[in-house]
Amino acid sequence: MLVQINNLGFSYTDVPILKNINLEFSEPGLIAILGPNGVGKSTLIHCMNRILKPTEGTVTINGKDVQEYHLKELALIQGYVPCMSVESFPMSVVDAVLLGRHPHSNWKSTREDLEIAYDMLRAVGVEDLAMRPFNKLSAGQHQKVMLARGLAQQTEILLLDEPTANLDVKHQLEVTRMLRDFAHEKNILVIMICHDLNIAAKYADEVIMLKDGMVYATGTADEVITDENVSSVYNVNCHIVEDEGRPHVILRDPDGTECRAD
Repeated sequence: MLVQINNLGFSYTDVPILKNINLEFSEPGLIAILGPNGVGKSTLIHCMNRILKPTEGTVTINGKDVQEYHLKELALIQGYVPCMSVESFPMSVVDAVLLGRHPHSNWKSTREDLEIAYDMLRAVGVEDLAMRPFNKLSAGQHQKVMLARGLAQQTEILLLDEPTANLDVKHQLEVTRMLRDFAHEKNILVIMICHDLNIAAKYADEVIMLKDGMVYATGTADEVITDENVSSVYNVNCHIVEDEGRPHVILRDPDGTECRAD
């Protein structure tokens, strides 16, 4: 699977959001997209999955522009899990996860679909919620079910917009580790937007840091998450230490006090 982003730009009317983005992904693994609010992280994901049409440049998968794929054809190779879902109509959790199987079947779920749905609920640790009403879940439970739906789609590429946004620290670690392991075991490309520098540093195979709508740095965690880069992109004082062979960010308050970045 080869994903190429060439000279990508996107603007709302005359306001540029993304400018001259050039990236290429050809290996499975976990990719973390970092950057401050409003820098264009979600816009980049939305250009990759056809929610938005770039105003400049292209996104191609195996040489074919994503804009030329039929929606179901694209859904067979690329999945997407949004940061938030507005679904409020009543359905069970397992039925919500089964929606991820529709690209592989018609409107009637098979036994295999059901087995995959339960496997993914088990993978994210919420199998016990299978028969609960989806619209009655907590924010954290809802996020895990949405993740299970994305995994149940069984695509070669999975795009995630802040998949750990509503989870506590323990579950952020568990889910991100699971995504990394899933990417390696299933030989797929997982691209996630992340706001936690240390979680990205701990688990990501590659890190992309955006600034002002452009790629500021890309590479391994220790190449990208540096004192200079974090200070420049986030406009904060920090100190980077090594923890189990990976960078760990210690933020400094303006008064000089250190605090770990959670």
